[in-house]
Amino acid sequence: METPLSILQKYWKHATFRPMQEDIISSVLESKDTLALLPTGGGKSICFQVPALIKEGVCIVITPLIALMKDQVEQLRYRQINAVAIHSGMSREQIDVQLDNAVYGNVKFLYLSPERLKTEIFIERFRLMNVGLIAVDEAHCISQWGYDFRPPYLEIASLREIKPNVLIIALTASATKEVQHDIAEKLKFREGYSVFRKSFSRDNLSFVVRKTENKEKALLEILQKVKGSAIVYVRSRKATLDLTKVLMKRGIKASYYHAGLTFDERSQRQDEWIKNKTRIMVATNAFGMGIDKPDVRIVIHIDLPENLESYYQEAGRAGRDGLRAYAVILYQNIDIDNALTKVEQSQPGVDYLKKVYQCLANYYQLALGSNGGVSYNFDLHTFSDRFSLNPVEVYNALKKLEEEGLIQFTESFYAPSQLYFLLDHTNIYKFQIANAKFDEPIKMLQRLYGGELYSGFVKISESLIAKALNLNESEVVSILNHLHALKVLIYAPVKDQPQVTFVLSRQDADRLPLNIQRLKDRRELIIGKVNSMIGYVRNEHRCRMQMIQEYFGEITLENCMICDVCISKRKKNNMEAFEGLRREILNTLKLQAMPIEELEQRIAYKDSELFVDVVRELVDEGVIAYDSLWRLNIATPK
Repeated sequence: METPLSILQKYWKHATFRPMQEDIISSVLESKDTLALLPTGGGKSICFQVPALIKEGVCIVITPLIALMKDQVEQLRYRQINAVAIHSGMSREQIDVQLDNAVYGNVKFLYLSPERLKTEIFIERFRLMNVGLIAVDEAHCISQWGYDFRPPYLEIASLREIKPNVLIIALTASATKEVQHDIAEKLKFREGYSVFRKSFSRDNLSFVVRKTENKEKALLEILQKVKGSAIVYVRSRKATLDLTKVLMKRGIKASYYHAGLTFDERSQRQDEWIKNKTRIMVATNAFGMGIDKPDVRIVIHIDLPENLESYYQEAGRAGRDGLRAYAVILYQNIDIDNALTKVEQSQPGVDYLKKVYQCLANYYQLALGSNGGVSYNFDLHTFSDRFSLNPVEVYNALKKLEEEGLIQFTESFYAPSQLYFLLDHTNIYKFQIANAKFDEPIKMLQRLYGGELYSGFVKISESLIAKALNLNESEVVSILNHLHALKVLIYAPVKDQPQVTFVLSRQDADRLPLNIQRLKDRRELIIGKVNSMIGYVRNEHRCRMQMIQEYFGEITLENCMICDVCISKRKKNNMEAFEGLRREILNTLKLQAMPIEELEQRIAYKDSELFVDVVRELVDEGVIAYDSLWRLNIATPK
């Protein structure tokens, strides 16, 4: 009889669970609907994967994050656990095969995006499946009071009408009290359900906000003071490249990441950063989800985050190893005006939504009532140019159409080439005898990829096949397409472009099923969330960790003692110590310029946070400065 711990040790090679994981797993094994709130890096996936391996049947995992979905499927397969994923960009044939494998094969985990729940092809197979558990990841998406609402999440509860006894576990990293209640209600949790909340407090994470007129200079100073791996978040793709160039010129190993890069580029940059070959990753918010790098020492936001939920998630990527880490926001007054302007732009009017939807229908030449569930390659700028639209306004409209459950817009998408034999061994052999020109290619496919071709989709490499057959890649692609047309196999070529999926069949744009009241409520909610973010950065009196905890409904009177506000209060309460440390730093630097690390060692002051704060103040005042070798010295009077 397997136990949660034996499963953990067998497949993950971990000796013990992280805090709260075992309690959550026990709740699921006791057949209780369960809501788990664990911060970023808290190990949410273990909480449903371990009990699913103990329980009979398939575990259906619903998540909107395709990159995370693919990563978890790969991780499970690496551990010899059969898992498959269904997402945008897949053909109907591919979806059909994967669902059949979930019904009749030995698939243990079936990952899918919420948009798939209302499709006939899924519902019919779901009726036939032996389902042991439904795991709802990013569960805050079910609530219109959350920051990332998705109407298709509301379809999850309908699965219980088909299988009333199915068990549900919902997981999220950030949800207010209102959203927590909404999750339980919308998923129709049964009486006696369990809720597990890990405190939103992060004892080792120092939250800092710096108002500065020169963000570039402030960034360089921070990266000099805080050693180790870092993420710098910016809003635009162009800014990732521009800022990376600035850092590289200063001799800091940096790279950039955004959804517009190719899959190979994203993978290489991410891998180099994880292995510490690159110190700084300058990125849009497309970066970081699902990445397990425990030694990130600092996360810096150059632009004001949209809301406290996403900020807490992104900041929480620092210090997962439990050692001191920092989350810093750099801002100017104009950032606040820009944030309010951007939130207005992000809420397009009903007429504009209808216009963009009609343009999409024209772009793909779709007839009314057609193409529900079908995905298309999408290029934002080509589309915008074609219809003389503003790309930023189009982007916001697409996100709002997605929020309304009409389309799914996936910015960062990659699917490798895949192959699946439709015919069984006997009929493949008959086909080879009757079609000699395909005999050698089929034999080579069997030799390279084995019997798995008959049981499910297998990733293939056209270049590897070409080399083995002594052909060029275009000839191999032609052969595979021919075999696909003859229904011998299914060939799905590589995809590496953003995708637009029509969740509902093509609608009449003039009668688009938009929830007008909800659009209005969401607009007010999102503006409110931006104002909460503005209140956070403008705050100079309350402990920042305390503010974050209160935002999520966790009331505490304790101060963190390590955020910039708490340190400032300590300084005021102990002005004598602060002034004494200030004099000692200046006297030391009058004798010799030195790096901050050497200065800290030379002075050996017991309160490291206060030391860093004094240095920062002296630099901000222009009393001391960094030279080209990043040594601190007394500033020369101008």
